Amino acid sequence: MPNADVTIDRFHVMKQVNDELDAARKQQKKSAIALKDKREKDRILAGLLKSKYSLLKNENSLNEKQKDRLKSVQNVSPILLKMHSLKEDFRDIFDTAESWGDGVIKLLDWMHDSSLYFPKTIRTIFRWFGDIVGYFERRTTSGTVEGINNKLKLIKRLGYGFRNFANFRLRCLLSWHFSVKSP
Repeated sequence: MPNADVTIDRFHVMKQVNDELDAARKQQKKSAIALKDKREKDRILAGLLKSKYSLLKNENSLNEKQKDRLKSVQNVSPILLKMHSLKEDFRDIFDTAESWGDGVIKLLDWMHDSSLYFPKTIRTIFRWFGDIVGYFERRTTSGTVEGINNKLKLIKRLGYGFRNFANFRLRCLLSWHFSVKSP
């Protein structure tokens, strides 16, 4: 397919941001454990307790308990507060960019603002910049292909031990031509 345009899926780039944010959370926790001052150590650890999903989940999808947990994190770690804010800004770029040019400018601004907090992500975006900004032009993702691959893997697992390739092929083909309805 020589004329195909390669587009990096926005969800893979978002995963990179989330991974770096989670690594920072773990580092903050390690640093707190190493503190000599017991009161300060306990205060920070209490603020970071069970904070992973509050930091990584989309802020508009948080329940009340998770919002409270996020506030606790923000009270003990300004770094995680800033990284969480930048993560939400990054997600908003892909949700709100109105055109290719708008998306590119917003992404470049985000990269500038985030260089101290997300260095690994910035290097990845820089390396794949053209393929990442392709999303803003066509708004395509690899979700459909990943869904097909997941379904094929499930059929393969269900047929574990069977040696007839024709049966496997038939099961795969049937899964896209017929839908099984629940009673």
